[in-house]
Amino acid sequence: MLRMLQAHGLEAGPTQRPLLAGAIAGVSAAIPALSILAGFQSLDAPARAIGTSAVATGLVYAGLMLLGGILHGWLFQRAANDMRGGWLFGMAFGFVLWMLGPVPLLQWLPHQPTLHGYPAAGLLLAQLLWGLAMGVAFPLMHRHLHVSLENGSGSTFQSTGPEAVAQTQMLRPLPPSGRRRR
Repeated sequence: MLRMLQAHGLEAGPTQRPLLAGAIAGVSAAIPALSILAGFQSLDAPARAIGTSAVATGLVYAGLMLLGGILHGWLFQRAANDMRGGWLFGMAFGFVLWMLGPVPLLQWLPHQPTLHGYPAAGLLLAQLLWGLAMGVAFPLMHRHLHVSLENGSGSTFQSTGPEAVAQTQMLRPLPPSGRRRR
């Protein structure tokens, strides 16, 4: 199945940047997720467990969601660029990250669960909201970062290379000739 998907264009081309789009979308989606975590006081228990502040724990969460966005871009590549289904990819990926990351780390590894009750529910809601926001933001970021073959880096003209010759903005007027036309 994966081989068939790759044959039909799942892999990103050389002008696409799914890792960078995932990183930007992951960090931007962490902002609403952090508001859910703060509202449910889900950052307080891990902060007490490791002896730091809730702000530092929030920054660690944002950094982990940056890595989660990069992983999302690497895993889904062009499939995540779908405006209609990107939110579903994002929510499913947020749920998978919740299952693989915080649940084992905060519930199974210590001798007593770090999060329980409302803070644990807040963590689940925050991960689902992060996935939803990232799934919506990824195609928008990817569209802005995509380099088209016509204009190279997204600018209006190229200053070097064979493309510069064909650009009408780069043409300069010819100097007037000394001969008069009759």
